[in-house]
Amino acid sequence: MELKKSLSVVDLFCLTSGAMISSGIFILPGMAFSHVGPAVILSYILAGVFGLVGILSVIEIITAMPKAGGDYYFITRTLGPLAGTVSGLLSWLAVVLKTSFAIFGMGEVICMLAGWDSFMGIDAVFTCSVLITIIFTVLNFFGVKEAAFFQIVLVVFLFIIMAGFVAVGLPSVGLSKFEPFVFKTGANEGILWTAGFVFISFGGLLKITSVSEEVKNPKRNIPAGLILSIIVVTVIYGFMLFVTIGVMDPEKLKGSMTPIADAATVFFGTPGFWAISIAAMLAFITTANAGIMAASRYPMALSRDELAPAVLGGVSKKFDTPIVAIIITGILIIISLSMRLEMLVKTASTVILLSYIISNLCVIILRESKIVTYHPSFTAPFYPFTQIVSVVVFLYLIISMGRETILISLGLIGLSVVFYYIYGRKVNTEYALLHLLERITNRKLTSNNLEKELIEVIHQRDNIVKDEFDHIIEKASFYDIEKSISRNDLFKDISEKFSQDIALKPEELYRLLTEREEDSSTAISPFVAIPHIIAEGSGIFKILVVRCRNGACFSETNNDVKAIFFIIGSRDTRNFHLKTLGSIAQITYDSHFERRWEEAKNEDDLRTLLLLGARKRHN
Repeated sequence: MELKKSLSVVDLFCLTSGAMISSGIFILPGMAFSHVGPAVILSYILAGVFGLVGILSVIEIITAMPKAGGDYYFITRTLGPLAGTVSGLLSWLAVVLKTSFAIFGMGEVICMLAGWDSFMGIDAVFTCSVLITIIFTVLNFFGVKEAAFFQIVLVVFLFIIMAGFVAVGLPSVGLSKFEPFVFKTGANEGILWTAGFVFISFGGLLKITSVSEEVKNPKRNIPAGLILSIIVVTVIYGFMLFVTIGVMDPEKLKGSMTPIADAATVFFGTPGFWAISIAAMLAFITTANAGIMAASRYPMALSRDELAPAVLGGVSKKFDTPIVAIIITGILIIISLSMRLEMLVKTASTVILLSYIISNLCVIILRESKIVTYHPSFTAPFYPFTQIVSVVVFLYLIISMGRETILISLGLIGLSVVFYYIYGRKVNTEYALLHLLERITNRKLTSNNLEKELIEVIHQRDNIVKDEFDHIIEKASFYDIEKSISRNDLFKDISEKFSQDIALKPEELYRLLTEREEDSSTAISPFVAIPHIIAEGSGIFKILVVRCRNGACFSETNNDVKAIFFIIGSRDTRNFHLKTLGSIAQITYDSHFERRWEEAKNEDDLRTLLLLGARKRHN
């Protein structure tokens, strides 16, 4: 069952911003400041730039495959079910841990402001956090649109408070607080190291891709929502850090676990402390809300591919939401609330960085595999340099996390591999890496299953309803000619093949094609020709598509025609005949058509290229 498309660009912007703004800005700056000093501003900005560069490849893939499960889905279709299972389980766990951390932080703030220590002998923070988890879990039952509306309200209030903090605090900034700008650091510290340390501040960006199937007009809204959110959040982080460093005593800032609230107290007293405490709580709420929404889509996607039990993929008929996956996600969050979270949060950050690396590698594999149905509406610029630089940077950030975190991550990867071999090994999924290996080895390793699946994804993405031209192309005959050929030899060959489909002798068909060509050339460009004739009878309409790999000579000026569309129709199909000519002309005028036509591996790819071609549809 498909999920309802209800998220606008505003919804996506608020979900993504809410997933990012949390402890990374309200708690982490004090710790980061102790490593590098006022230059921590550059570290945050650098981390935001890394996040922006890394997310470009992710946006490219999810505009081509906007499906529930986000990075899990496209990693499975690119690297195979084993890599997909490992990615899906680890991403699910990473979002669960990040969400539980936010919920725990919210429980801490509530209990601190209310003065609660315990509830019926149980730790008050734990009790409050469990209740918060239950509330957000139930909220997500009612649909992503309802949860997203709640997110918009919270993010708007959060941005108002943060903007107010900057506006009121700027006049109090003392530039002398920025000297020295960079503290003397150890061998493993510095601006770049600290950028890796604070990267978790942007960790929520990648995981919102898991709700991409529920985005309206994903071709426009996904790039706009994600890119705008990381730019806005990075700018706000920079200004908030500028104010915080400029008003606080450096020694106090080094040890502060509430740096933003402490800074607000300096220039606005107790009201400032309360305002920022409320903002922090709103940030934790937005992260928790977006986290449960995103995390629950991973088990659903695994279930759809039969890599996890089918019950996880159940979607409520009333609310169009994955109820079972949401409940299990909520249970895992409650369990994780009783754990020591510091190392697990670092592990979650490592998994997020690993997802960025894999996503950039996926773009390289998908492009080089030359899959004709890989049709992103957004393409990452400066390929492949963007992807290579991203992989190197994120690999460095993972290494900087430390040995213990890496070992824990490897252990979780091992458990995911075991899960795959116990449950998912029976699944035989076609993936893009096989297509790349097929190109390299020149061996047949794939069928047409992946292309067919991606066609359906594109139809869902663009709300495409098949028209008569689609049905004609689906039934049309395709013919590949390897050698160079003259126009007359081509017409003779095609007349023999075409005459089998209509009540017309090869000689007569050859005569009609030749006369039509002598009347005026049917080559509409040096690359494309559309020989078309009228046949006697009624209800006749046939297309035969030919690719001449080494060109067909139609005339002195059009002597290398490689895409030829033979059309035969009776007079009563004249109207559709003209529409078909127009559709073919629109498809073949695309600037990428010639390259894709020549790169198509086989006749199935040629058919797919025409089915996905940009044209006006006649429904």
